[in-house]
Amino acid sequence: MSSESKPPQTGEGEEETMNPLMRIRERARRAKAHIVLPEGTDPRVLKAARSIRSDDMVQITLLGDRDEVTKAAADAHLSLNKIDIIDPHAAENFDSFVAALRTREPERFPTDDDARRQMAHVLWYGAMMVRQGLADGMVGGAVHTTADVLRASIRVVGLAPGIKTVSGYFLMVVPRYRDTIDKVFVYADSGVVPDPTAEQLADIAISSAEKYQMLTGDTPKVALLSFSTKGSATHPMLEKIPEALSLVHRRQPELICDGELQIDAAIVPEVAKSKDPGGVVSGDANVLIFPDLNSGNIAYKITERLAGAKAIGPLLSGLDKPVNDLSRGCKAEDIVNAVAVAAVTSRPNLA
Repeated sequence: MSSESKPPQTGEGEEETMNPLMRIRERARRAKAHIVLPEGTDPRVLKAARSIRSDDMVQITLLGDRDEVTKAAADAHLSLNKIDIIDPHAAENFDSFVAALRTREPERFPTDDDARRQMAHVLWYGAMMVRQGLADGMVGGAVHTTADVLRASIRVVGLAPGIKTVSGYFLMVVPRYRDTIDKVFVYADSGVVPDPTAEQLADIAISSAEKYQMLTGDTPKVALLSFSTKGSATHPMLEKIPEALSLVHRRQPELICDGELQIDAAIVPEVAKSKDPGGVVSGDANVLIFPDLNSGNIAYKITERLAGAKAIGPLLSGLDKPVNDLSRGCKAEDIVNAVAVAAVTSRPNLA
């Protein structure tokens, strides 16, 4: 089979035997999404784009100066066949994007020149492609900082209905946990909000649960984590957790969510029976919400290093349409995974 040939279709039985990452990639193919990669001259981005198109996973558009993108691909010995390239400065819809930005942020961009300078930035142009429905999602951050990605995404794509907080989550695939091979968890917030308020914790819990359901098809069971289980300890820093739980129950009463829970009470049924008898999570949590960025970031890295887990992320939740961030130390495979996640979450009913 040539590198451009479409892979054979996978039946449901075969898909069930795949690991979680392969299932997400297979669902991304079915979604037939269009994802924009704004950092089109980076060799890792180019390698990922080539891999994605060779597997016929999603449609890809690269952003950047056409000559520079072409040269970077040639230097990396990569074909750009079936990959679109857009130079924001020369794009036919540049002026309409400028007008849309001024309409969306009139105080921030009071003149056309102000908006033109901003829209010439690849992250902002890519975000506007998503906003205007010309792409289903964007993946960036291989070159730019998380703050750069967030700024463009929040200002242009905007927040999801009912959500006021953009947060970062990791999809964690633990190779063996208890009786489960490749157990999937969501860890949040592990990348964006340093010290979330009760309201922000509620947003993070709700949007993270939604991402878990979209990506796995399973029922999310959310644990608001702490060093205390249901009042076993008292401290001012714990007060926001039961308040966040109350907000979650008020906003989404059908969501399985409990707290505050220590990690063993959240994910070990035997411990839950003694520490939290009658709790709704019952030691079977799969969406773990950390009280602050310190604990969330430390936890995902400990899980990755000590348990040999696969960490997919940082991914973003809380936006109106999918945008995923990348670590600047990412590999091409990480970009492929982030694109697959963006594709599935952009069209969950088709994936």
